[in-house]
Amino acid sequence: MKERQISFYSEGFKLDGTVYLPDDYQAGEKRPAIISNSGYQGFNNFYPRLFAQNLTKAGYVCFGFDYRGFANSEGEKGRVILDEQVEDIINAISFLQAQPEVDINQVGLIGWGMGGSNVVRVAAKDKRVKAVAALNGFFDGERWLKSIHSYVEWMDLVKTVEQDRVQRVVTGQSLYADPFIHYPLDPATNDYVQKELVPLSPFGKQTQLQFTDSIMNMNAEKVVTDISTAPLFIGHGKDNLLHPLEESTALYAAASEPKQFYLIDGKHNDFMYHEDPVFQELIAELTIFFNSHMSVDTKTEVTA
Repeated sequence: MKERQISFYSEGFKLDGTVYLPDDYQAGEKRPAIISNSGYQGFNNFYPRLFAQNLTKAGYVCFGFDYRGFANSEGEKGRVILDEQVEDIINAISFLQAQPEVDINQVGLIGWGMGGSNVVRVAAKDKRVKAVAALNGFFDGERWLKSIHSYVEWMDLVKTVEQDRVQRVVTGQSLYADPFIHYPLDPATNDYVQKELVPLSPFGKQTQLQFTDSIMNMNAEKVVTDISTAPLFIGHGKDNLLHPLEESTALYAAASEPKQFYLIDGKHNDFMYHEDPVFQELIAELTIFFNSHMSVDTKTEVTA
């Protein structure tokens, strides 16, 4: 895999990213492209790069970037607003369309975890998306938050968010808190996070409480029927305790055809290693899906 470091602007913020090219890419070719998008607290050098490492082998140009405020991208650190991440992805599509290696009519999206709802919402409003895959996500923010908190915890969460709304309008600033105060990790995911992510410097910084408000107002399931031109792939771990399987089955039920559901034989991210057979099975399914809708056989060459 060849890599080209780039930057682009999203609503005035300079975001860092990488164009990933297949080893057999030849100058002048225009190939289908896939943008892989991180979940909560994720960044380009982790899952987007992992997906690129595999999908470039299938012939795709891949693209990964860090949302505003993450890693070395510009933006307020600790500010995580889902609507803003949706805008970052839309602007990433525009950036990709200006790249010489990319067929502008064949751009697909992958969204991991919380990024799953992001890509569904992007595809619902941006008809440039040719195909979209939402993996291990949640798609009704309020429903998901209620499902992982007791009633007492939920009422306390609502009170905290309401207080922060007042704090923001009075002081202009949301309060900062532990990034997982309202996004508690299940034991298996926490073990993975402690082993793989915590040692990495961009991970785990304090997050504004407005993030929880952002989740409560997100409902990708409500707009999934607006996806009129992009086939939808939904994948979910059968034993996922962080984002319940019901989140993806409900999205699948609400979505229009063409759509595909794939049950992953794993939890949330216990299989997210290049050599893991469950991950490679997922890559095989994704390759078949994207090949069906934006085949690399249609790659073109620019002629003088």
